[in-house]
Amino acid sequence: MLTKADIARLRSLREKKHREALGLFVVEGEKVIAELLAENFPLLEIYATPDSALVGKATAVTPAEMARISHFPTPRSALAVGRITRPALESGELARGLTLALDDVQDPGNVGTLLRIADWFAFDRVLCSPECADLFSQKVINASMGSFRRVRVITPPLAIALSEAARTNTPVLGCDLGGAPVHTLAPLRDAVIVIGSEGRGLSPAVRALVTQFVTIPQYGRAESLNAAIAAAIVADNIRRLQK
Repeated sequence: MLTKADIARLRSLREKKHREALGLFVVEGEKVIAELLAENFPLLEIYATPDSALVGKATAVTPAEMARISHFPTPRSALAVGRITRPALESGELARGLTLALDDVQDPGNVGTLLRIADWFAFDRVLCSPECADLFSQKVINASMGSFRRVRVITPPLAIALSEAARTNTPVLGCDLGGAPVHTLAPLRDAVIVIGSEGRGLSPAVRALVTQFVTIPQYGRAESLNAAIAAAIVADNIRRLQK
């Protein structure tokens, strides 16, 4: 049985300020928690209702208790708590392999999907500027479909990080409607691909560090593409050229 203090603590993790203060985040859903356990991901606490397959591996809670601690309007049958870790960008790291950089992408669904794309195309890392949606929010974790635990995600001031790329002459590709068609790219083994925010595009400080702007040729009349869709198309072209 959960105490009032337990419930208050778990509920508080809905907000970023409390996640940061406690250094903890929540994962909900039997499937993703089972995957984390299978991969020996360090979970500090696991709670499950009697109908969950995780009974025996978790602290039993009633459906009413799960409803109180869940971060969703419709509670899942299992909830777990993990510890927040934030790796630092190593010197010269951006010169090795492919990096997806998110410049103030604030929609949690987009951030989670972009993590899945980086995972799908085996990018070496993702950079998230501090103004991006919080990696450890439930919406981001759910949209990532488990990729949040497989992708190395770093949250530095983005302009400072991209200055490191410039120092090592690493190409920085900025997705922009005024860029060159992505199909004309030369093969790249090491590069940073930058996706801007949904409404504003690339910020001025980041734009100044882009070495080449690229776009996806438009054949219809749509105003723009979703940030995650655009990233997937660019990533696919880069990987295709490497073969």
